[in-house]
Amino acid sequence: MNPSDTNAPRTVIALQGITKRFGEVVAVDAVDLDLAENEFFALLGPSGCGKTTLLRMIAGFARPDAGRVLLDGQDMTALRPNRRPVNLMFQSYALFPHMTVAQNIAYGLEMEGCGRDEIARRVGEMLEMTELAGFRDRKPDSLSGGQRQRVALARALVKRPRVLLLDEPLGALDKKLREQMQLELKRMQHEIGITFVIVTHDQEEALVMADRIAVLDTGRVVQIGSPRDLYEFPQSRFVAGFIGKMNFFAGRLTPRGVAFGDDVLAGALPAGVSGNAVAAVRPERLHLAAARPDNDLNAVPGRIVDIAYHGQDVNLHLDVAGVAERVLVRLPAGEAERGDWRAGRQAWCCWAPDHTRILAM
Repeated sequence: MNPSDTNAPRTVIALQGITKRFGEVVAVDAVDLDLAENEFFALLGPSGCGKTTLLRMIAGFARPDAGRVLLDGQDMTALRPNRRPVNLMFQSYALFPHMTVAQNIAYGLEMEGCGRDEIARRVGEMLEMTELAGFRDRKPDSLSGGQRQRVALARALVKRPRVLLLDEPLGALDKKLREQMQLELKRMQHEIGITFVIVTHDQEEALVMADRIAVLDTGRVVQIGSPRDLYEFPQSRFVAGFIGKMNFFAGRLTPRGVAFGDDVLAGALPAGVSGNAVAAVRPERLHLAAARPDNDLNAVPGRIVDIAYHGQDVNLHLDVAGVAERVLVRLPAGEAERGDWRAGRQAWCCWAPDHTRILAM
């Protein structure tokens, strides 16, 4: 974020050149990040990319080998975790099994020496906000996974941290509950108005919840942007393939696009890319035609080999000469039915050049 931009949100956490090594392995490599006030920020990447290590350095549970961690402009790199106005919520939740819900939430305030009336008031507020008021006297082992998750969240938030750090907080939940809790977390973050930083390897989770996402690969931040920017305008093949599904057509870059087979797949030419490149297109941007369209659409021929019905959508998998992996076309169920697409049929995959992203190999 540009500090000279008076309309930009205020930076709460600034990471400057953060590096962490474990022996010969560079887990985090010279990372610079600015996290804004009241922002829901996601650190996204595959296992081993350094996102959890980065989160632990913000929390103070790990010390960087180089670089600084700033909070509101003050250097807190050397501060112990309990001296930082941040709270880290672990995937395991780490609730005390012998304590009630209310006692679990109150624990941190008691350790800080808050008065009894203050504790009662703040615990009551958290119970209401997390919709746990009816469970205040229950023990954790009598709660559902989603309820335990909300207890852990309430315990973290009751201390009113400047920043809440969440390490794969929904990983232990089933798919339906995880989707519900994604929206709950976003709602609570909006109501409370503090900065949330979440670590996840789940692309959909990050897209649903985050205002901005940093994609990491081998310890480096490879792209930062809004969910829409990362999905629609990936800047590298890695990001394009990691965020959602993507089809890649490899060839040589020409003044019009990527040469593929006997044709050219048109798209906007990126700066700094030459030689071999890929034309990338999302499955939902593709349509099928029985014959090659007589217009300016990009088109490649293929054969339908698999069909997967998903209710609202139908995924069609096609073999296309020159493409190692099957091309995925995602059609609305009605469109797929009207086309009478079946396994074994020949079809043309068609899409607009505006939906082509040309990327380096």
